[in-house]
Amino acid sequence: HDNPTPKYDAATRLNMNNSLSMDASTVESLLADKTPYVIRLKVPEAEIVQFDDMVRGSVSFGSDVLDDQVLLKSDGLPTYHLANVVDDHLMGITHVIRGEEWLSSAPKHILLYRCFGWEAPVMAHLPLIMSPAGGKLSKRNAEELGIPVNVRDYIRDGYEPEALVNFLAFLGWSPGDDREIMTLDELTEAFSLEKVGKAGAIFNFDKLMWYNAQYLRTRDDISFLDEFRQAVTAAGHINVTDVYLLTVIRLLKERVHLASELLDQGGYFFTAPSSYDEKAAGKAWKGNAAELVTLFRDKIAGGSGFTAPELKATLTSVVEEQGVGFGKLMLPLRIAITGIGGGPDLFETMELLGREEVVSRINTALRVFGAE
Repeated sequence: HDNPTPKYDAATRLNMNNSLSMDASTVESLLADKTPYVIRLKVPEAEIVQFDDMVRGSVSFGSDVLDDQVLLKSDGLPTYHLANVVDDHLMGITHVIRGEEWLSSAPKHILLYRCFGWEAPVMAHLPLIMSPAGGKLSKRNAEELGIPVNVRDYIRDGYEPEALVNFLAFLGWSPGDDREIMTLDELTEAFSLEKVGKAGAIFNFDKLMWYNAQYLRTRDDISFLDEFRQAVTAAGHINVTDVYLLTVIRLLKERVHLASELLDQGGYFFTAPSSYDEKAAGKAWKGNAAELVTLFRDKIAGGSGFTAPELKATLTSVVEEQGVGFGKLMLPLRIAITGIGGGPDLFETMELLGREEVVSRINTALRVFGAE
């Protein structure tokens, strides 16, 4: 009762019923009666267990902090510690690289290797991945923060595999120079356990998204086509040509972080906006915006050229004639066409949508905002 942290160890083992405290004949008769028993590790008394860790350097534990770990349970099955050591030895494992939460188990494993007369592998205990909210990144707080923790989730959400590898490699490690984008071959070449830091590394989700965007932009437009068409078809847009989809991909690829965002960001390429971003519209549709948009509409409806350069020239002519800045017409026009205040090149967007659709969207916006 006076021991707040009871332990089965050198200080207590002789007070327990075991093969050390009982005479041999009692042990023999118990075994003959098939009385259930466990096999424990006999931890040496008052010894320092020391080993060199590739990340942490020299690590030592006093044997008095270790307990006589159960190795074989009463049902005859091994515990993790015994199975781990035997399995690693039989497989010829030379290096054990694992998270720092296993550091306290390392001295038990070192002692087990010694008991078996085997050479212990080299050990490296990596720092934990920390939550941006503080503490270890657990499954629960990752889910609360919207951070995927399962590889299946990263596959489902369409992350670039190379981006994830690059990001994870840089958690708690760096090549020692300014490089951030590195291929798997480059990482393999530069990586060494000695350069891994001891401190926990915070999982910066924004940085992962940055990496993903970098890798996304290096992909060929056509590599997005099948996945994008599936999403577009699932949203009910059929009879859309490959050329049309590839143009949308080209226009949006620089603006998304995930391939799955293409349709979210570019819904207006397939459906006219049914609502408008209030904040952006409030800034853009004021003063003589409706008058400027009407002038532009009349010029493009009248049959002038509808390529992106021609549309830009038409818009330029309207703002110059009216003596106003480019944005005075550009911003309300963008909201009329897309419903939002930002996006890819507006003239290319209008060329892709075509004269009839663009005029129709402008007319709808004039009805909504023109009376103000």
